[in-house]
Amino acid sequence: MGWELDFWGKFRRGIEAADAGYFASIAHYDDLQVLVAAETASVYATIRSTELRLRIAHENAALQKRSLEITERLFRSGNESELDLQQARTLYLSTLATIREIEGTLRQTENALGVLLARPPGPLPELEAGREQIPEAELGVIAEMPAELLRRRPDVRAAELQLAEQSARIGVSETELYPSIALVGTVALSASSVAGSPTTLDYGIGPTLVWNIFDWGRLENEVLVQDARFQQLYEQYQDTVLQAARELDDAAIGFAQGRAQVEILTEAVQAARRSLDIADVQYREGLVDFQRVLDSQRALFSQQERLVTTQGGVAQSLIALYKALGGGWQAGRTRPVVDDATRDTMGERSNSKRLLEAPLPPAGDDSEPLPQPETP
Repeated sequence: MGWELDFWGKFRRGIEAADAGYFASIAHYDDLQVLVAAETASVYATIRSTELRLRIAHENAALQKRSLEITERLFRSGNESELDLQQARTLYLSTLATIREIEGTLRQTENALGVLLARPPGPLPELEAGREQIPEAELGVIAEMPAELLRRRPDVRAAELQLAEQSARIGVSETELYPSIALVGTVALSASSVAGSPTTLDYGIGPTLVWNIFDWGRLENEVLVQDARFQQLYEQYQDTVLQAARELDDAAIGFAQGRAQVEILTEAVQAARRSLDIADVQYREGLVDFQRVLDSQRALFSQQERLVTTQGGVAQSLIALYKALGGGWQAGRTRPVVDDATRDTMGERSNSKRLLEAPLPPAGDDSEPLPQPETP
């Protein structure tokens, strides 16, 4: 039996490495929570945008159908050429085909959302509320965002914790260069079955010193290896922070510019609708040909589609902004790592049920600014 003294901090640095590794694994778990939440919100916004696109397509199909009926009556009465009739029919049928395409896209997107929510394919009853409404937010949400918020991101915290873990491992490898000192005790009991033979009990206690001095070169190179791994993780940490800053800036720019574009496109849609009304009146009065009406209908449909797409892009930029800030993982800390059925099943096969019942650390325990890793 022996007790090795932590004279050079070998076990202390080992505990530091284990703690940092544990919190890094939780940060990876938090990062997955952010990804799932962001993907779910993104698919939801896509569904709302697609619903609005479908409504616009139906509205334009109704307008085009009415124009087609007018040209058919004029053609039968001999007041219109067949060219106008076929052009009106082409535009109407093209819009009907677009409707079928949008309906298929909508169903596929709903299935994607169902998979994220662990639900079977098909329409979700919860989506009935808020139909055709794209989520919106004011421009003030991107104002005065401190750079310190980036450290809330789980991937940044994971990279920082991995750096701290590797820094501690350098200390562990450095202790191998020095002798290990331990207090060692021995106990021996000796007896024989021969009658009259004595039974002896021997014991001893004292310090021991072990020094792998002949492996100095190998141990010294091991320190260099751990230091190189630290530098590698440091470069990865810098890259993670830079990518986080870029994602935040890109999302903020996309959100701000998208909102400005929505205002312009809203006016463009109003102008296109007014242009169509004027073209209809002038066509009925015989001042313009039917081509002017077709062009106005195409322009209206195009501008409406572009407006809805841009509104959906603004919502996607807002989601990307919250994702870039690392939002959404805090709620995951309040839930168990696995559901009750999975925990019970695993508990029947092994003794893991006790570990799975242990709660995760609260969100505030490891989301505070971390101490800087020690310089090796």
